[in-house]
Amino acid sequence: MPLWHRLIVFGVVLLITLVIARLIDRRIARRQLTPEAMTRYRILRRSVTATIVAFGVLSALLVIPQVRAVAGGLLASTAVVGIIVGFASQRTLGNFVAGLLIAFTQPVRLGDEVVVEETEGVVEEIGLIYTFVRIRNGDRLVIPNEKLASDTIRNSTIRSREKVAEITLQVPLGRDVGAVVDRLRTLREGAEVFISDLAGNATIVVRARAENEPAAERLEQALRLEAYDLLRGEGVYA
Repeated sequence: MPLWHRLIVFGVVLLITLVIARLIDRRIARRQLTPEAMTRYRILRRSVTATIVAFGVLSALLVIPQVRAVAGGLLASTAVVGIIVGFASQRTLGNFVAGLLIAFTQPVRLGDEVVVEETEGVVEEIGLIYTFVRIRNGDRLVIPNEKLASDTIRNSTIRSREKVAEITLQVPLGRDVGAVVDRLRTLREGAEVFISDLAGNATIVVRARAENEPAAERLEQALRLEAYDLLRGEGVYA
């Protein structure tokens, strides 16, 4: 087969590989995903595309005699594993592996508000090698995945589902405020009760934990009624 025929075959195989990678990418991209799934998807999407293209190029090289032996050896032997292990110690592949870890362990997700080395921003993109964070002034902070996976990060978005119900009460300063605080602690076991202000009246805050936000709203409504009935019974409220 003439060399130009082989080059045409090489180009056709490479083109088909790129089309397949693009079709797979577009099909997955149509789905509406949660932030957790989208974070995994972005990393896997790039990994799958890179893998398809890499094997497509190696397959296309098989039609060129001068490189057939090399390409065939890479595809049919354990040389691929040797190359991966060899590069694993390098920073680039280390960032790639860290990107996969971020995708599955998810210390950060797309759209999360984070603080990295005292810099606040929103996670905009998680790539194979770098993670991009848009900071307050509009600049883009580019962080190697290896650094992101190993450093301490404050994530303001991923929080416990547990919420806090909080109400405030106004008690005249002429009353025994300390006794009122003690009585309010009996409303709920483990409730936090404290005086937040003494301007005009004593402002007393009552906090109690709830399982989630709807439960916290219901608990606040119940606490207001119970606190009022309790203090009225004690003569605090006329």
